[in-house]
Amino acid sequence: MNRELLMLVDAISLEKNVERDVVFSAIESALAQATKRLYKEDVDIRVVIDRETGDYHTVRRWLVVPDDAGLQNPDAEELLMDAQDLRADVQVGDYLEEPVESIPIGRIGAMAAKQVILQKIREAEREMLLNDFLSRGDKIFTGTIKRIDKGGDAIVESGRVEGRLRRTEMIPKENLRNGDRVRAIITEVDATLRGAPILLSRTAPEFMVELFRNEVPEIEQGLLEVKSCARDAGSRAKIAVLSHDKRIDPIGTCVGVRGTRVNAVTNELAGERVDIVLWSEDPAQFVIGALAPANVQSILVDEEKHAMDVVVDEDNLAIAIGRGGQNVRLASDLTGWKINIMDAAESAEKQASEDNQIRALFMSKLDVDQEIADILIEEGFTTLEEVAYVPLQELLEIETLDEDTVNELRARAKDALLTQEIAREQSVAQVSQDLRDLEGINAELLAKLADKQVLSLDDLADLATDELVEMTGLDEAAATALIMKAREHWFDGDAAGSEA
Repeated sequence: MNRELLMLVDAISLEKNVERDVVFSAIESALAQATKRLYKEDVDIRVVIDRETGDYHTVRRWLVVPDDAGLQNPDAEELLMDAQDLRADVQVGDYLEEPVESIPIGRIGAMAAKQVILQKIREAEREMLLNDFLSRGDKIFTGTIKRIDKGGDAIVESGRVEGRLRRTEMIPKENLRNGDRVRAIITEVDATLRGAPILLSRTAPEFMVELFRNEVPEIEQGLLEVKSCARDAGSRAKIAVLSHDKRIDPIGTCVGVRGTRVNAVTNELAGERVDIVLWSEDPAQFVIGALAPANVQSILVDEEKHAMDVVVDEDNLAIAIGRGGQNVRLASDLTGWKINIMDAAESAEKQASEDNQIRALFMSKLDVDQEIADILIEEGFTTLEEVAYVPLQELLEIETLDEDTVNELRARAKDALLTQEIAREQSVAQVSQDLRDLEGINAELLAKLADKQVLSLDDLADLATDELVEMTGLDEAAATALIMKAREHWFDGDAAGSEA
């Protein structure tokens, strides 16, 4: 029987082109499953076959678990203190083994053994094919739709490797059918997924970038670079390109002769329109280019909030915003800046409101009249820090202010800042330790929260996202994540109460 076993292993290994060890493992698994069926309890059985002789033995195993964990399955687990009575050197995670009678291979249900062995071999073949495919380093998966499942996902076959194109990753209104040739970018490989382990997308911005890489040789050669991409899949997209060779026009090169290159990408993406934008190190210039075809009158950059106020005339307002806000949204995604579109009247109104706030700050904290406050605003001062710490010469260059006035303003600004800092430290001192220790909280954020009397974990947990955004300047995603983190202790308490 042992010789027959070795011959069987060799035959299957050659026929299926898999390692002998894979076949041995499959047979061991089949023997273990058959042995387990002899027990009423949920036991752990392990079978080991000698790869040279074909001899095999069977053991029942108990996993050693910590004493404080308790036994989840007494038929296959042993507490550490009990295990050490049997074997002094045993540790948590080790196994205690006891030999049991091995069943003859001939007694195993032939179909059950065959199914286990074939399943193991199929898994090994699948893994080998997948590794071979991934070793090629392809980013785009090209194949034929094998079937559409009930959920609308498409199973795409390339050779003997399958990928899954989820319905949500298809271009909207795209009608794919069995047998259609399709291309998509590989977004993830999950070998644990049954069937198709490669996840695909036709809506990801990276797919468009790779399509341009295939169509524009200069990108592959490193002469051009796609810096960023933003898409409304199936409708419109923007890509930002940069030339590393001054002799090459990046936009014209990506468009191609008579639009051949960009049209090839558009045709692949169901007619999706593509705006090609020149990337710039200057964020304002980059945003102006990203908002094309709208003409920008002026732009105000707020570094702290990572936002820009963009002023356009009334004729360009609708163009800048786009249908349903599409143009400004794509421009914002492309550049990474929050973009506020407004006309001249809205800009003037906002500027007047901000000037009023700054004027009130200067009049209150510097104890000056409106005339002095307006002079500082006209000269571009917006904060007490600027008044206190800009080079003295800059203030002295203001014609309407003499040296004594300048020195007094600087002294008052420093005193006001010191008073504010003392008040902030006193507020921060009241903050609870659990809020200080919360993941994602830093000193700057702590000071802003304390200033708004958010002093405990519950205070933070009670906030709405828009409230936290307004207090701290965080983006919505970060604010939501922080609030949910602060609320975790509520649910931990519920869980503890349920267990009790």
